[in-house]
Amino acid sequence: MRPKKTESNPRYDALIGLLWASESLWNASRVFFVRWDLGPSQFNVLKLLHDQPEGCTQTELSRALLVHRSNVTGLLNRLERRKLIVRRDNDADRRAYRVEITAGGRKLVERILPHYHHAAAQMWGDLPEKRVRQIVDDLSQVSRNADRSSKPTPITPTHDARA
Repeated sequence: MRPKKTESNPRYDALIGLLWASESLWNASRVFFVRWDLGPSQFNVLKLLHDQPEGCTQTELSRALLVHRSNVTGLLNRLERRKLIVRRDNDADRRAYRVEITAGGRKLVERILPHYHHAAAQMWGDLPEKRVRQIVDDLSQVSRNADRSSKPTPITPTHDARA
């Protein structure tokens, strides 16, 4: 249930709207990927690997997916069981593996992408492409602002001159 608007603050309303949109999009993507027996995060891993033929380390994947490395492990285990990805020894770092997409994983991504692009277009509805590009730019700015505000700021001690 969406909360009722109690005040007129467009920036607050925009952030709440963004959070609701994010939740709705996540739910829609969960439903979308069911027909391929995938979750959205699994598809994101496959898509990243599809675009990186030389593969990635688990750490690189976790950074690109914005999730903790331990969560990536479970995703990779499920994809590996389905033979959609493979882990190979990493010559540059013997403590890490390179994760690569298999031919089957590549075929699956290429089968999904046309449907995914169509569904993405439906999410935007009749918004003109120029407006969509502006929204992308605006969201990038909001993201940068949020990143800055989430960094701890040093506390400067205040001294009372009267003390």
